[in-house]
Amino acid sequence: MRILIVEDQPKMASFIKKGLTAHGYIVDISETGMGAEGMVVENEYDLIVLDVNLPDQNGMDTARHLRRDGCRMPILMLTALSTTKDKIHGLDSGADDYLTKPFDFEELLARVRALLRRNNGSENSKLRFGDIELDLVQRRVVRNNTEVNLTAKEFSLLEYFMRNPKRPITRVEISEHVWDVNFDTNTNIIDVYINMLRKKIDSPFDKKMIHTMVGFGYILKD
Repeated sequence: MRILIVEDQPKMASFIKKGLTAHGYIVDISETGMGAEGMVVENEYDLIVLDVNLPDQNGMDTARHLRRDGCRMPILMLTALSTTKDKIHGLDSGADDYLTKPFDFEELLARVRALLRRNNGSENSKLRFGDIELDLVQRRVVRNNTEVNLTAKEFSLLEYFMRNPKRPITRVEISEHVWDVNFDTNTNIIDVYINMLRKKIDSPFDKKMIHTMVGFGYILKD
C-alpha cells in the first residue's frame, strides 16, 4: 500500500516514514499542501497522512481541494489542535480520521490499518484468498497451513494482489502501489519481484495462483 505524508517538519516526516516503511508501506513525502495536490494528480495513493499546519496553505484547505477534485482515498489528519471544534472542522473538511500531536506511533499505525481496511471493505486485519492467508498486523503469510517467509517488498506485492483478486493488474498499477516516486519505469524490477514471489508462494504448491496476462500484466486467481 502506498501512502503520502504531507508534513513540513523534516524530523516528523522522517519519523513517520521510517515507521511506516518498516511495516511494509511505500511512502512518499510532500512538505507543502500544493505539492501534495500535484503528487496526487501524478500518482495513485491508498492513504494520505496530512498535517494541518503547512507553510503554503492550511491542511484543511488541502483536504477540501482533494475532495473537490474527486479524490476518494482516506485522509488521516495530524495536528496539535485538539479541541472538539478543531476535530469537527478537520472532519468536515474531508478528513476520515483525526490524530492530535504528540502521538504514539503504534496508534498512528493502528489508525492507518483501520482506514485501509475500511477503504477496501475488509473488517479485520487478515486477507484471505484461496488457501493463502495474509496477516497485516503480524506481517505473516500462510499458504495451505505452511508459513511462507517474504521480504517486505514481496509482502507488499502479495498484499496488493490479495486486495485485488481475480482482477487483471497492469505493471503501471503495481508500480503505483508497491513502489515510490523514484521508481524507474524502464527497469524489469516488477517482473523480477513477481518471479521471486512465485518461487515462494506458488512453486512449492500444486495449484498456481499468480498468472501472467501476456501484453497486459498479472492476475491472482485460483
